[in-house]
Amino acid sequence: MTIPACPFDQAFFADPYPAYAAWRAEAAAVPARTPDGAPVWLVSREYDVRAALADPRLSVSKRNSSGTGYRGFALPPALDANLLNLDAPDHTRLRRLVTAAFTPRRMAAMRPMIQAETARLLDRIAVQGGGDVLADLAFPLPLKVIGDLLGVPEAGRHDFDGWTTTLIAPDPDDPGAAVKAIGNMQAFLVHLVAEKRKRPAEDLLSALVSAKDSGERVSEDELVSLAFLLLWTGYENPVHLIGNGVLALLRHPEQLALLREGEVDPAQAVEELLRYDQPYQFAIRRFPIEDIELGDTTIPAGDTVLLAINSANRDQTCFAEPDRLDLRRGHNPHLAFGHGPHHCPAAPLARIEAEETITALVRRFPKLRLAVSADDLRWRPSWRSHSLHALPVEI
Repeated sequence: MTIPACPFDQAFFADPYPAYAAWRAEAAAVPARTPDGAPVWLVSREYDVRAALADPRLSVSKRNSSGTGYRGFALPPALDANLLNLDAPDHTRLRRLVTAAFTPRRMAAMRPMIQAETARLLDRIAVQGGGDVLADLAFPLPLKVIGDLLGVPEAGRHDFDGWTTTLIAPDPDDPGAAVKAIGNMQAFLVHLVAEKRKRPAEDLLSALVSAKDSGERVSEDELVSLAFLLLWTGYENPVHLIGNGVLALLRHPEQLALLREGEVDPAQAVEELLRYDQPYQFAIRRFPIEDIELGDTTIPAGDTVLLAINSANRDQTCFAEPDRLDLRRGHNPHLAFGHGPHHCPAAPLARIEAEETITALVRRFPKLRLAVSADDLRWRPSWRSHSLHALPVEI
């Protein structure tokens, strides 16, 4: 199969997995272009993706880009100095602050609140006689969880949802919307940090502000950028993990029945849902600091490298029957949350949110089914995130 110069089209938005299979069969690294024309190298085989995620020769810092490839969002300094753009030792210094907050024990302590909020949202769906899994459950639950954790006022939470969607799936007819969304995010977070400094509370952002003001080596831009990254990843990823997970189960009723009837552990089920179709398609772009050999391909220093996480998670050399959803799958070394120094620090929280919401939903409504044909579902027009606009269901 010939790989098109820009493989990211409407068919890819709806189902990227045939493209991934073609890339894996083609070469260790495939040259392509993003929709805006930027040249990139697509790395899609599990062995290569896993190795690249931990390879110090692949930098996430834009300073190591040649400037001709895809560099990511054009963010102002107050949002750009985040963990996704920093190499060691700066990455190590800032990550230490974050991992201290996202310990598995602390996240587990949030489980009762997540269970209670999930039950409240499911009560509303029951009263309605059905609804939209995204709008009625997957959006409000993570927004409350990360909002409470960081101490974000209720009034600003839904604005952040809109700004995030604008960046992930921009409207081609409104090219200025992304710039406006970024400006709004920056103003919101700068103001929020200032408020936490004036009136600290028992929340994570107040703790980060206190750490900076108490002598931690954190600049003001790094502090605001940390808040940006935590709010973004703590919200956007769980939303669509829940949405994609529920859709996968509805498309595989025999697997849904295993979870509903308690024949599979929810934690094990979520690991398979993460492997099967987690929303984020690629790790943060990398830039080689020297020429790198992948198979028969040489990737020049400074070029942009995209590591296809979801392709690696469907690689037949690592997973038996990788295109089959199997909630009883045992050994499951997926890369949904990355690998190496940039492994997602909020992974324990996302796992708990998915376990509680998906399990409670399918057990509360044993007749849960799609309210429309699967072919009528609309996918967001984004090559970065495989995620739905809505997931209407009947109960």
